[in-house]
Amino acid sequence: MLEELKQRILMDGRARAEGGVVLVGSFLNHQLDPELMMHCAEEFARLFKDQGINKIVTIEASGIAPAIMTGYLMHLPVVFIKKKNPKTVDESWKSWVWSFTKDGETTVCIDRKFLTEKDRILFLDDFLAEGHASGSVIHLCRQSGAHIVGMGFLVEKGFAGGGQFLRDHNINYHALATIKRIYEDGSMEVD
Repeated sequence: MLEELKQRILMDGRARAEGGVVLVGSFLNHQLDPELMMHCAEEFARLFKDQGINKIVTIEASGIAPAIMTGYLMHLPVVFIKKKNPKTVDESWKSWVWSFTKDGETTVCIDRKFLTEKDRILFLDDFLAEGHASGSVIHLCRQSGAHIVGMGFLVEKGFAGGGQFLRDHNINYHALATIKRIYEDGSMEVD
């Protein structure tokens, strides 16, 4: 847990009990606080150091900032999974992900040159809710032969089931803050 992130969620975040929506756009996934992102990256680097990771993977778009900063600190390349299949990618591994924020399924892909059986990856993202993005990463890694060393999330919605999904798949994961509950008035219990 990162106390600074927890306090920022409580101070500047808003929530809607209906649907489990958490609004943190003022500092995390619309407007970014670079100092907070760097502190999160420092924590990810500490948590996952010395585990033989050779690449960091994230998914468009909100995971890019913490992933790049973590990659900088760990001296590792960062690859992001693209939503839709761009014309600039000839051969890719493909999967599908349900987007909570867009309320729909999206095709995702990663260039086969950037995810291979030689890779030991750390997947980083902004939120862990039900585990849909994580499931897509697991699927992409199975196709490519890459090994998932760990996954890191800025915020876990502890009530949404994604953590159990990752434990069921024997994934080593860490969330820097966990929202345990959203109350009817929009306040949150955060660990």
